[in-house]
Amino acid sequence: MKQQLVFEAPRRALPPRHLADLDADGLATAVAELGLPAFRAKQLAQQYYGRLIADPQQMTDLPATARESVADALFPKLLTAASEIECDAGETRKTLWRALDHTSFEAVLMRYPRRNTLCISSQAGCGMACVFCATGQQGLTRNLSTAEIVEQVRAASAELRDRDQGRLSNIVFMGMGEPLANYARVVAAVRRITAPAPHGFGISPRGVTVSTVGLAPAIRKLADEQLGVTLAVSLHTPDDELRDTLVPVNTRWQVAEVLDAARYFADVTGRRVSIEYALIRDINDQPWRADLLGKKLHKALGQLVHVNLIPLNPTPGSQWDASPKPVEREFVRRVRAQGVSCTVRDTRGQEIAAACGQLAAEQG
Repeated sequence: MKQQLVFEAPRRALPPRHLADLDADGLATAVAELGLPAFRAKQLAQQYYGRLIADPQQMTDLPATARESVADALFPKLLTAASEIECDAGETRKTLWRALDHTSFEAVLMRYPRRNTLCISSQAGCGMACVFCATGQQGLTRNLSTAEIVEQVRAASAELRDRDQGRLSNIVFMGMGEPLANYARVVAAVRRITAPAPHGFGISPRGVTVSTVGLAPAIRKLADEQLGVTLAVSLHTPDDELRDTLVPVNTRWQVAEVLDAARYFADVTGRRVSIEYALIRDINDQPWRADLLGKKLHKALGQLVHVNLIPLNPTPGSQWDASPKPVEREFVRRVRAQGVSCTVRDTRGQEIAAACGQLAAEQG
């Protein structure tokens, strides 16, 4: 039976309010409700975003008599690491997070010589039903709260700092879920991630990538937010016939409409759009598809586009496999021949089930 697309998450209670759910005004109100002086709001934000502390008992500039009430009101422990596995000599670490309602989702931290990238989840599961994706095969459990998204970033930031004074430089919303199907909370999380201290982590918007399978109206809405982030569109094939099968949301917003929305994003923001293309053996790796992809992207986006070719990370029991290297090289050559920038993504973590959803599927 074909899995149905799910655009709205099941009605499940979100976790209790956390400091990271609140903007500056909301935090000021919460602090006033606790009977604390106004300056405590900035102090708490600095502890959380600046010092990466989420336990008020460790906040030594907070009166001991206030710590318990602050913890209860603003710092519920939202996430517990259920599993952590490493590969690439410790440079890639995948964490399976367990939420208060036992919902599971994943984040992957990847350390490189000149950058540190965290791939985060925006939903538990996914309702987009892409046939080659481990998360898509699980279906959607629920949206994550803003704080559950932000907590993935704080935890990774603290890990890097404690390991060797490292800092996160890049955030990619390419973990579990369709970010634009949890629009309001994802946008709020991006604002916390990019806001300067004391009300955010101060990560450059240019280092933040929001991915989507092609929710065209939400792409346009995201452009109008003027967040300064990069848009990544998971296209995976240039023709509607195949995309209807690989990425079922295509039956609602087809390739031309998705690329038109991507052009709007590029025009409004001035930012180049990334096109994600998982290369699958004998499915979407034919030379004519490379030619068609290059032609459509050049026509729609001109120089404001880059193709990120992804060697498929096969999931256990899947019929899908990565294309052979000669096929991959020819695909890149043909896309570039149409005047479109194209590179192959560095793959990490196959031995630790780093494809989105794999670890959650294995451990339940």
